[in-house]
Amino acid sequence: MKIEPAIRRILVLDDDAFILKIVSHTLRRLGYDQVVTMGSAAQALTLLRDDGDAFDFVLCDLNMPEMDGIEFLRELADRGFAGGVALISGENSRTLKIAEDLARARNLAVVGVIEKPVRAEALEALLAQWQTNPQGAFSLDPPPVTPEELRRAIEAGEFVAFFQPQIELATGWVAAVEALARWKRPGKGMLLPAAFIPVAEQHGLMGPLTERIMADALSNMTSWRSRGLQLGMALNVSVENLKDLDFPDRVLAGILAAGMSPASVILEVTESGFMANPVAAMDTLARLRLKKIRLSIDDFGTGYTSLAQLRDIPFDELKVDQTFVRGAAHDETARTILEASIALGQRLGMAVVAEGVENQEDWDRVARLGCHLAQGYFMARPMAGADIPAWVDAWNARHVHG
Repeated sequence: MKIEPAIRRILVLDDDAFILKIVSHTLRRLGYDQVVTMGSAAQALTLLRDDGDAFDFVLCDLNMPEMDGIEFLRELADRGFAGGVALISGENSRTLKIAEDLARARNLAVVGVIEKPVRAEALEALLAQWQTNPQGAFSLDPPPVTPEELRRAIEAGEFVAFFQPQIELATGWVAAVEALARWKRPGKGMLLPAAFIPVAEQHGLMGPLTERIMADALSNMTSWRSRGLQLGMALNVSVENLKDLDFPDRVLAGILAAGMSPASVILEVTESGFMANPVAAMDTLARLRLKKIRLSIDDFGTGYTSLAQLRDIPFDELKVDQTFVRGAAHDETARTILEASIALGQRLGMAVVAEGVENQEDWDRVARLGCHLAQGYFMARPMAGADIPAWVDAWNARHVHG
């Protein structure tokens, strides 16, 4: 096997000498001949301090005496380690998930987790993933954006809507699309929300950004209708929108100006949106519902929604967060939350959308549990509005079954 320059030297850290021997032997058999093994996290940190730039990848056990893997990863992050990182552990999936999330939150490029006993094929696949992706692809640091740049870009119309289809699980029919913000930044290509949403939220720009995306989405919707394609439209609503008591009137005016029915639009509200100003949020949501604009509670299970809010606010739809959908295959806790969320939505008479459907197993599971709609990379990635009609025609021709 030919080794690309992305991985030249690997550090393996584990307090179990047998594991070190097995992993080292496996790596060398795969063609990685520059492997250094260490049984102590403190010694490994000393080595990295003295010769850190020489390592491109670190395989780290979590459960070690004296300094455990969480502490080691924290120290690794403090040293600014820029290589790939993988966790090796026999801990349960919840502990692994916490450790992985912590490492990523500290801007370590965590490629994945290998469960013990270590299998050669799992190790090979994980290293191949790092080899075939640019090292920056795992970075959590988006390109820097200033509030002034963002404000200018909104005014210049550089933000556009991309659309991800939502499929009826019972029939296979494309029922709706969700509008997602994209920034066509001159000279920088297409930027995803992670690059600009935090700045917009911190500097009071979510309101104008939301309305810009909404206007572009409705314009595309009008274009599709002229070609005979009738799709529902899901639009994301920000906390700033919920604080704006005139927002419902502007939304309705925009929908009617586009020649659409209010019932064809559903506004997705994240759970955290309720906390900024509960009274104003309730006022805005109630008025939107009176105008026959449908409401969806987005990312359900990750925020602050209480059952009382589900009771008091007339939501039409519950959208289960992707972490519970794609995690259900291997995480019992995620699977339990997924099942409970779907059952709750059903009992409350709400449509239930599963986001983050990434493979056939995810699709089959949410269909079996009674979800109404599915959204995710298994069906389609977000695409430009001009691409939607042809994609929908092709999908419906192959997949509609009722």
